[in-house]
Amino acid sequence: MAKPALAASPLKILLSHRPPLGEALRLNLPLLLALICIISTWAISASSQQPDESAVIRTVDAAVRGRLDGIAAYTATEHYTVFRNTDQLHPAAEMKVRTDYRRETGKTYTVLSESGSEAIRKFVMHAILDRERQINEPGTREHALITSANYEMKLVQGGVQHLDGRPCFVLSIHPRQKAPNLIDGTIWVDRRDGTLVQIQGTASKTVSFFVGPAQVLREYANMEGYSMATHARAVSNSFLLGTTIITIDYTDYKIDLAYAK
Repeated sequence: MAKPALAASPLKILLSHRPPLGEALRLNLPLLLALICIISTWAISASSQQPDESAVIRTVDAAVRGRLDGIAAYTATEHYTVFRNTDQLHPAAEMKVRTDYRRETGKTYTVLSESGSEAIRKFVMHAILDRERQINEPGTREHALITSANYEMKLVQGGVQHLDGRPCFVLSIHPRQKAPNLIDGTIWVDRRDGTLVQIQGTASKTVSFFVGPAQVLREYANMEGYSMATHARAVSNSFLLGTTIITIDYTDYKIDLAYAK
């Protein structure tokens, strides 16, 4: 059976019926304007079509899985800063750590320096590091990944948004279970490969008794073809500490790939 012919664009139709140059020069201006209008309308309609939601989600899943499989190890420096209430000029506590990640074993941390409130460092910063160690253990980390297995995902209507010059699809995410490391909110993923660009939302469960559920922002950059965190900010409130703002800056990445890309 013959395959049905695909509909051609107005531009293709126009080109396939183009007259000789002498005759083209004799075309009247109104006709030219009408043809340009038709072509422009077709192009705008084609570019504004909403992408297939399931295809976008599959791309996100593949990008996350590719990162997990593709990175054998990495090291980075993480700088934690805690601010209290309205004072965002004078940190209540700071800590700098070196992160060592190995796919086979997870994450370990070496504290390089720390200062400020001992209570905040012990019950907030070190609590975060302990939780990060736990969720990055093999067999556990899979439950913390931004994938459709752990989240209900919906493509946000409105087309492509740009973050830091990167065209992104926007998806709402809702955890399938409550855990401190899971976010109820929104993700931006690179339209080209599904890699994470930004996460924004609320932690589904508090990481520490001393702070409430946090409003979280996390930003990523593409390194060696994979999304790596560059900055994070969490704002929480509690009866004991009031408003607590935690920022984390990630620098000095050294990445070992499992295979050449």
